[in-house]
Amino acid sequence: MHPRSPSDPFQRYQTEVARYLKTQDMSHVEGLGGREAEVIPLARGEYNLNYLVTTATTKLVFRINMGTQIGRDDQIVYEFNTLRLLEKSGVTPKPYHVDDSREIIDRGIGIMEFLEGAHLDYNLDLLGAARTFAAIHSLEITDRHNHLIREDRPLTLIFKECARLVDDYCNSPLADDSISSYLKEVLDWADTARKKESYFHRAPFFCIVNSEVNSNNFIVNRKRRTTHLIDWEMARWGDPSTDLCHFCSALTTLWKSDYRMTATDRREFIKQYKNHIGCPHLRDSLEDRMKLKDPFVYLRGISWSAMAWAAYQTGFAGIRNETTWQKLQEYMQLDFIKSLFDPFISSPS
Repeated sequence: MHPRSPSDPFQRYQTEVARYLKTQDMSHVEGLGGREAEVIPLARGEYNLNYLVTTATTKLVFRINMGTQIGRDDQIVYEFNTLRLLEKSGVTPKPYHVDDSREIIDRGIGIMEFLEGAHLDYNLDLLGAARTFAAIHSLEITDRHNHLIREDRPLTLIFKECARLVDDYCNSPLADDSISSYLKEVLDWADTARKKESYFHRAPFFCIVNSEVNSNNFIVNRKRRTTHLIDWEMARWGDPSTDLCHFCSALTTLWKSDYRMTATDRREFIKQYKNHIGCPHLRDSLEDRMKLKDPFVYLRGISWSAMAWAAYQTGFAGIRNETTWQKLQEYMQLDFIKSLFDPFISSPS
């Protein structure tokens, strides 16, 4: 539970959500129009507040956007347009309503399907997650309906993003000199290694990628044998290796658990994914794609962690989360960072 004070936005916006539902025409949302609705806090992240809306016949999620990680003023619209693209996959929440007018509530808001279940358990749900990724990555999207940020130069995109984040950390008076020095060494290595992204130009495979696939972004209903991926604020049009590498990364698995993926678990996960992907070209090239992407995914994770570690102690633009702060302190240890990158930096390429 998060402690809440009168100034806590989670508490303050709860009243505004109830007022919004009473004053707006919700007849287009099944089970909501004209009905009394109970609003209670559901979950909060650094950039969104989520409330459970319950009526006599339905449960829904009311989402309030509090910030953006991709530089979009229309963040909630971007996310809900993505959910519309994903609807045919059957493994993402259905979007029902989006409003970025900021007239009743001073933030962009959306209403989506509530999914019963639990967060993903790496010891139980790896194969279900593999099938979910395969369903998402198999969707065909026409250019006319594709609003997604396109990763044409995937390694360069990550490198430039991470260079800015590392610079934020290194310029902080709180930065550890030894960590700053090592991160600059990693960036120097990545600056050379990113030239290998020509592989993705020679053998392109574009699809919707989530790019933020920690265990709390999955809802698993083991009784119904379903696995949904629910958080789409950072979706891109890119290579499937982005999601698969993120999912297997220690920075992802350790974020909400103490699980670190073994080589055996990784093989079984990839095998299941391949079994549900219809494209022979992707099946045959998947390991090569992941080998190129892995260190850059680590770089993205540790660079964000470095930036956030410094920002949490000075001026963080998102919503402060104490669990996140504890994890950031674990990640910002030089030995841990070296365990991620030394195998790449020290090996001949």
